[in-house]
Amino acid sequence: MTQTVLTTERLYLRQWQPSDFAVFAKMNSDPEVMKYFPKLLSPTLSDVIAKKCQQLIEDNGWGFWAVSLKKSDAFIGMVGLNAAHADMPFAPNVEIGWRLHKDYWRQGYATEAARASLRFAFEELELDEVVAFTAVINEHSQLIMQRIGMSDTQENFYHPMLDANHRLAEHVLYKITRQQWQKIILTDQG
Repeated sequence: MTQTVLTTERLYLRQWQPSDFAVFAKMNSDPEVMKYFPKLLSPTLSDVIAKKCQQLIEDNGWGFWAVSLKKSDAFIGMVGLNAAHADMPFAPNVEIGWRLHKDYWRQGYATEAARASLRFAFEELELDEVVAFTAVINEHSQLIMQRIGMSDTQENFYHPMLDANHRLAEHVLYKITRQQWQKIILTDQG
């Protein structure tokens, strides 16, 4: 399968490389980066996730891409698309997500990469809609969802893999349709 590399003004969204794994493991063991995830990940589990992302891109040509800076090719995290887990109340659907190294937060990288991912979802995959979800308390991720044109569906749900009493259990669900995305693109071009 042809592996897609997405290019933005400052970033490459590309296939995972072996050199990305150690940085990804460091991110996944950082309490700040993992604040809105149930637990820190061991290097072994982090590598399993990276290899799964790598394999899905190999098989499908898309997925959660490794993100690197154009100017240095430094790996800064992952952004992309994934088929939602079957247990999710909105499945089947494709989700968009991101996880960046904290040194690269608040510089617009997640938004920039997410917009490129949406463009791919709607222009190349010709999807009708894309969803995103996060814990209710993760306001920063919700701001990114809003910046890329997604809307809160007001259909909160409890994550099926978390105990209902867990601090991260309640999630928001955001969505954008192809028609909504096309209006944004036309507005940006106008």
